[in-house]
Amino acid sequence: MTVSAILQTKGTSIITISPEIGLGEAVETLAKHRIGAIVVTDAGDQVVGILSERDVVRLLAEKGPDVLAEPVSSVMTRTVVTCTASETIPGVMERMTRGRFRHVPVVEGGRLLGIISIGDVVKFRVEEMERESAALRDYIMTA
Repeated sequence: MTVSAILQTKGTSIITISPEIGLGEAVETLAKHRIGAIVVTDAGDQVVGILSERDVVRLLAEKGPDVLAEPVSSVMTRTVVTCTASETIPGVMERMTRGRFRHVPVVEGGRLLGIISIGDVVKFRVEEMERESAALRDYIMTA
C-alpha cells in the first residue's frame, strides 16, 4: 500500500502558514485546528519549513514566552522530510521512526498534496493487518 491510500481516506485538506507569521499566531492555529504540526509555505505554495507542537514546547523551555513574538521563519524546521503519494507506507513509517518525527508533508512535483502523521500511518497499518487476519480466518474456515 502507498501513501495515496492514506490520503484517500484522510483527505487532502491541509493548513499552512506563512513564514512571516508570529509564533504566537502559529500556536493559535495549531490549537484552533487541533493539529500537531503545520507546514510553512512561501508565496508560491512551496514548502519552506514545518513547525510542530514539540518544536514550540522546546522553544518555550529554552527561550521563554518572549519567543512567541518571533516570526515562524526564525524557529521552524527548515529541512523538511517529505514523501510522495506513491511511496510505500512501511517505507515512510521506517523513515519517521528513524528520524524521530511525527509528521510528513506529501509533495508531488513541488506541489503540496497533504500531510500524514505517524498516527495516520499506524492506524492504516493496523486496519490493513485486521483485513489480512480476517481474510486468513475466512480462508481457513472455508478450506
